Amino acid sequence: MKCKGFLFDLDGTLVDSLPVVERAWSNWAKSRSLDPAVVLDFIHGKQAITSLRHFMPGESEEAIQQQFRLLERTEAEDTDGISALPGAVALLQRLDQLSIPWAIVTSGTVPVAHARHAAGELATPEIFITAELVAKGKPNPDPYLLGAQRLGLKPEECVVVEDAPAGVLSGLAAGCKVIAVNAPDDTPKLEQVDLVLKSLAVLQVEPVQGGEFLISVIDA
Repeated sequence: MKCKGFLFDLDGTLVDSLPVVERAWSNWAKSRSLDPAVVLDFIHGKQAITSLRHFMPGESEEAIQQQFRLLERTEAEDTDGISALPGAVALLQRLDQLSIPWAIVTSGTVPVAHARHAAGELATPEIFITAELVAKGKPNPDPYLLGAQRLGLKPEECVVVEDAPAGVLSGLAAGCKVIAVNAPDDTPKLEQVDLVLKSLAVLQVEPVQGGEFLISVIDA
């Protein structure tokens, strides 16, 4: 596979934040007398405000925004146990060494995303797309279209790296190449992605002619 730039999801793709996410949303679900399992099954890869509106039907926007602010603060302050996923640090360092454009495109807000990025001790991208920058989040194509635009590339020149079904669908809808990493087996349209991997550690990137880079898979 060849590309000119990378668009990475953050949670579940570059950093393991699952314990934090599950703690925050499970506690929120219990506070609302909701089944935590049902809530956790819905939220992954989506903007928090989207999930809150889904689980708070009929409630005022003011009430939803209040819950959003409380949840955002909880998720931004709790970074216990967050770490970079295997291969993430080395891959980003490799891209920087080769001057390959890359961005983080997350459904998280600035406080949450930056806290988790810092906790994972990842390289800092020039482009960081967060929930505040798009009107329609994943699975809509808007986040990855904006990411490609900010990199100065066409969507088809970019490869999206994602773990969540909503993000995989977003990348495909944007017209990007897609690498699914640790995506659930029942992810919609998984057969349409370019690569399905269990770890970023098996990715190899090498420069080729024309400003493109060759992505290949090596033995783990």
